[in-house]
Amino acid sequence: MNLKHIQSALVTQNVDGWLFYDFHNRDHIGYRVLGLDFKKHCSRRWFCYVPRVGKPIKLVHVIEPKMLATVPGSTIIYRGHVELLAGLKTMLKGVKCVAMQYSPLANVPTISLTDCGTVELIRSLGVEVASSAELVARIYSTIDARGFALHEEAGVKVQAIKNDAFKQIFTAIKRGKKLDEFSLQQQIMKRFAAENLTSGSSGPIIATNDHAAEPHFEPTQKNSRVFKKGDRILLDIWAKVNAPGGIYYDITWCGYAGEKPPATYARNFSIVVQARDAAIQFATHSLAAGKTLRGWEIDKACRDVIAAQNLEPYFRHRTGHSIDTSVHGEGTNIDGLETKDERTILPNTCFSVEPGIYKNGIGVRTEVSVCVDAKSRCKVFGDIQRELVTM
Repeated sequence: MNLKHIQSALVTQNVDGWLFYDFHNRDHIGYRVLGLDFKKHCSRRWFCYVPRVGKPIKLVHVIEPKMLATVPGSTIIYRGHVELLAGLKTMLKGVKCVAMQYSPLANVPTISLTDCGTVELIRSLGVEVASSAELVARIYSTIDARGFALHEEAGVKVQAIKNDAFKQIFTAIKRGKKLDEFSLQQQIMKRFAAENLTSGSSGPIIATNDHAAEPHFEPTQKNSRVFKKGDRILLDIWAKVNAPGGIYYDITWCGYAGEKPPATYARNFSIVVQARDAAIQFATHSLAAGKTLRGWEIDKACRDVIAAQNLEPYFRHRTGHSIDTSVHGEGTNIDGLETKDERTILPNTCFSVEPGIYKNGIGVRTEVSVCVDAKSRCKVFGDIQRELVTM
């Protein structure tokens, strides 16, 4: 637990402190921020209050007194619900507002980990509860110089793997050899291992034709298709350097197994490219002007381009997600559709921009990973797709 780091983040928020709570290992965020072992079984409720200034106060059950042993500060032991309530009153004496893993109206569902009843309990003590969403973004998702270097290193490797994947597809088709979606995915996974990369618990999306119209298509041995001439191809590849502090690099590219792509396919791809570039330009200019920029606003800038072509209903997901040591990070998502993410775009963070159109079995998507440096300047490492890759 880095108490100084947590309290430094608290200074930026209009709260007295951060109240952590867990029961039956529900709050992975709290465990990570406090430096606890998430695999350690939690059968009784615990609370930990970290004030803006001073030492934490812990409230743990008598049969699990060491649950927060690694966290500095004083400890209150309770046995029953009466003592639990008394302990909370002692812990929060004089406190007016605390941050918890709570999101008003569940607007940021990744933060909505504290149950409604517990929020009501804290409010019954005369303490207001605010969302920890911005705190989590500052603690979890800000990236240092080493992290950006590892991100760029991953990018070089992922771009090369993507280029090689298209080459394998086109070569197999030209030579009449059978290469299918699942086999290519597995080859890429082996390449990750050889390059000291990891994609976490899932592999890249390798999709052809109507498979590409499923944004989260998962190739398997049963549903996998052999690549053939005339195929529309989508490759969504993400990975990070398999080292502490590695930051993910996430891209999606589209191609066509032929010389001249079908007109509708090429047109839809051109539209998502325009939408992607509009989002990046909007973010770049807004941050350069010193404006407070929120995730939903970038989503709108992107979505408006597709809406102008009467295709917005076929843009079925948010524009992007936070990226950190997890491919879907805990920071601000580029989202005004699935939620309205009102969190700000912070310096030293990363997010994806990945508009897509999925209509009548034709799916296109383009994706880049956008880094925001300490001076709030936007940068994309590596190649950015402008045209369909063709054979």
